[in-house]
Amino acid sequence: MISLSINKRTDKIMIRENLESVRKRVETACEKAGRSRNEVTLIAVSKTKPLDMLKEAYQGGARDFGENKVQELIDKIPEMPSDIRWHMIGHLQRNKVKYIVDKVYMIHSVDSLRLAEEISREAVKKQVMVRILIEVNVAGEESKFGVSASEAVSLAEEIAKLPGIRIEGLMTIAPYVENAEENRLYFRKLKQLSVDIEGKNIDNVNMNVLSMGMTGDYSVAVEEGATCVRVGTGIFGQRDYTNRQPENG
Repeated sequence: MISLSINKRTDKIMIRENLESVRKRVETACEKAGRSRNEVTLIAVSKTKPLDMLKEAYQGGARDFGENKVQELIDKIPEMPSDIRWHMIGHLQRNKVKYIVDKVYMIHSVDSLRLAEEISREAVKKQVMVRILIEVNVAGEESKFGVSASEAVSLAEEIAKLPGIRIEGLMTIAPYVENAEENRLYFRKLKQLSVDIEGKNIDNVNMNVLSMGMTGDYSVAVEEGATCVRVGTGIFGQRDYTNRQPENG
């Protein structure tokens, strides 16, 4: 029991220290890029983590949390404070949309018109406006979801016609690399794509949000224009995966 208590106290200290460390690195990256720190939202990716760790992050000032499983998301929401902004960052199946459209602040992973149409139907039914990001597979990795950069403009134009949805920007999951600099090219491409789409002045489309950068490369992502960084391991520590899936935090 004593050992367990010590471990819990250690976890609490670790989470708060990690949060502060990540915030400082984001601030440094903003300064390097000549940006305001207020331009970047830090999303604590809490997938697979127990509630006590989420609560500790909340006590440390985290207000944006990211999950990639619908069931985990809807289980956690009622157990956490109501001022949290929940982000759906994982692949979303159409048959699960109805459970979250009125509960999340933003869906980052819209990668098809069919998914957007389902979100629209449920949004209208529940009388809510759903903020979404179009997920772009900038690196063209077969293991990742997302549309190609060349398809993103036409998808945005189609989704923009749907009621109950507001396109706020783009999201990407960059490749796993040892050297974060290797992903700078992909972050730069996503930023340029957002500028290109913004320039088309499509009704119901904003490009204010760029969700890119994770634990290993968020500093580079911020330097290249990220407005949301998704950091899990850097805050909560390593995850224990039984069935490992592509990282998105």
